[in-house]
Amino acid sequence: MKTSLLVSSALAGALSLGLVAQAAAADDKVAREKCYGIAKAGQNDCANLSGSHSCAGQSKAGDAAEEWNYVPKGQCKSLGGMSAEEAKAKMKAAKK
Repeated sequence: MKTSLLVSSALAGALSLGLVAQAAAADDKVAREKCYGIAKAGQNDCANLSGSHSCAGQSKAGDAAEEWNYVPKGQCKSLGGMSAEEAKAKMKAAKK
């Protein structure tokens, strides 16, 4: 009885790991784009446009034009975000 329960549990665990890996692989195939101006403080995906930091999670202010997150391609505008060119223009205008 204990052996069959152990084997069943091991099999169920192995199958669920396979399903999780498949879901993650499918998510990786989704085309993504950088969307500027939507990252919350401390939740940016990587280096910003201004060069003040070079790593994820280091943004100081939420929704800053130079900070970005990856989003599925085509959804940036609907989230209120900008392209890199638009973000650069906004940053340049703010300096004037």
